[in-house]
Amino acid sequence: MVHDAADVPEGPVNLDSVRVAFNEERLVSDAGLLTTATLAERLGIEELVNESVWLDPRAPGACLPGRKVMSLVHGMLSGADSIDDMNVLRAGSTGLILGHRVMAPSTLGTFLRAFTFGHVRQLDRVLDVALGRAWQAGAGPGDGPLVVDIDSFIGEVCSEQKQGAGYGYTKKLGYHPIVAVRADTGEVLHIRNRKGKANTQRGVARFVDELLARVRRAGHHGPIIIRADSGFENHKLMKVLDARGVAFSVGVKQSKTIRALISQIPEEDWVTIADYPDTGEAQLAETTLKGWRLIVRRTRLVGAQAELFPDWRHHAFATNRTTPTLVADTDHRDHATIELAIRDLKEQALAHFPSGSMHANSAWTVIAALAHNLGRWTTQIGLPDRPVQTARSRRRHLFQIPARLIRTSRQWTLRMPARWPWQNDFTTVLDAIRALPART
Repeated sequence: MVHDAADVPEGPVNLDSVRVAFNEERLVSDAGLLTTATLAERLGIEELVNESVWLDPRAPGACLPGRKVMSLVHGMLSGADSIDDMNVLRAGSTGLILGHRVMAPSTLGTFLRAFTFGHVRQLDRVLDVALGRAWQAGAGPGDGPLVVDIDSFIGEVCSEQKQGAGYGYTKKLGYHPIVAVRADTGEVLHIRNRKGKANTQRGVARFVDELLARVRRAGHHGPIIIRADSGFENHKLMKVLDARGVAFSVGVKQSKTIRALISQIPEEDWVTIADYPDTGEAQLAETTLKGWRLIVRRTRLVGAQAELFPDWRHHAFATNRTTPTLVADTDHRDHATIELAIRDLKEQALAHFPSGSMHANSAWTVIAALAHNLGRWTTQIGLPDRPVQTARSRRRHLFQIPARLIRTSRQWTLRMPARWPWQNDFTTVLDAIRALPART
């Protein structure tokens, strides 16, 4: 029976009189996933996984990996951060709007445990090709500069029985993934899971080489700028980037050599930064380091609080860019925005690493990046002029919408709540995605 607006009570009901029954087969828990499912269909992600990932046919769960990866992706987009949470997609009629069969959590766990290092690399190709297709569909950076931030983070785990987990520089048990993020949108361009004991720079040279090749394959032929903090100070890598015409901005550690270079800067070369809080003072100067510009910012407190830090504190970075000193410094400090993308990843699927197998958790990491990107591409294509949303806001506004799926006169209708505050955003996004050409 379908109720109209006249059947809705005007005031609050007696809560104790409300009867609860979990028996509605047509309800959809996260109706907004219709947008991401449509985009995934336009990008051909399920077929791409089936073409790219070739598990051992004797392994359990090896058949049709596409539907399993898409089940994990949509579960992550709905807020799942464990295998068991994937059951939310099997509630009511939710699975009918996802464009693929929803797999059981036990099947998904078996599927992930079948991965080897080579299979994780095959899955990484899915992220690569999907990025190019999404950029061609309208989510790309255009011909302007592409700013890429590189960083690493600790993905904490609670059990020492997880293969590859260890204690790194933070003294916390976990893995140590490295990630490259597009600065203006927060897309994950490349990600690689590593053991918890891995040094910050481990594998960075190959990682950057793969990153540059990926963005070129994706269709970007404009300038590329790579930013990183002092943990990635690698002069050999800087030399390679400079030779390839890639601009870089990399923090440098306060070593004895760097401190000596800073001390040799004449006092008259320091320029005061005007727009700085009244409680402090900041100045900029630059010198050279192995032929590159070494830009130094020094800061100190003024007034009553100056007794806490009476001396200058120095922060330096090396760059091959030719922009003015103040512009280069401001741009380099914007590298900190990568923490917002890392926060989103850790608030979603990477809050946990569900398996005891290192390779299963590495596959989970790549799938988490794919889910993160699919959510970002949804709003980039549908609402290109809006500021970048956090993953939590996107779930609240667009994905976690309750609905009822009905069929009348051979027409399926997804009945969503009246007066949904972000109704216009949802319909705009869905219309823009549906306007994309279907893949053949």
